[in-house]
Amino acid sequence: MKNQKGFASIAKRLAFAAVFAALCCVATVVIVVPLPYGYFNLGDVFVLLAGWCLGPLYGAAAAAIGSGLADILSGYTLYAPVTFAVKGVSAAGAYFLWRILKHVIVQDKADPLVRLTASLVAEAWMVFGYFVFESVLYGGAGGAASLVGNALQGAFCIVCALFLVSVFYRLKPVKRIFPMLGFTKAANGA
Repeated sequence: MKNQKGFASIAKRLAFAAVFAALCCVATVVIVVPLPYGYFNLGDVFVLLAGWCLGPLYGAAAAAIGSGLADILSGYTLYAPVTFAVKGVSAAGAYFLWRILKHVIVQDKADPLVRLTASLVAEAWMVFGYFVFESVLYGGAGGAASLVGNALQGAFCIVCALFLVSVFYRLKPVKRIFPMLGFTKAANGA
């Protein structure tokens, strides 16, 4: 029975990782506002949620695969490897920073502030990662031109992700499905 439970747990995590990868991809491809370099989308909402819901390994894989696939499907294949790395690190970073800060600030009422801090760092990484890539690709001015669009996208996605997490707090089934969200004292990471 122990092996079956472990297998079910791995199968469940893989299934949810696939769902989050699909959510990252769809949110990136469906709502698109073209910018001079790249496009504004809602994919980072699910990048952050993937990290928080699935933990650093499965969350990073879901975010990286879903977001990278969105670039390929959208015709931005050149961006796919960078997106894979940037979004994977963003998801894992959002999770790790949230867990570290949660141990330092142990009050449950501070959780929104802790998640806000973690998501700000994760989205700052996204802005920086694309700035570096686009500076190499288009020159310093081209990289700088993408800063505002990426920062606005990151800020909007942070607000949406924090709103969804606050909704998750009120849904009892979510507490059982995603123990990584830290709703219970039993959540101990990946």
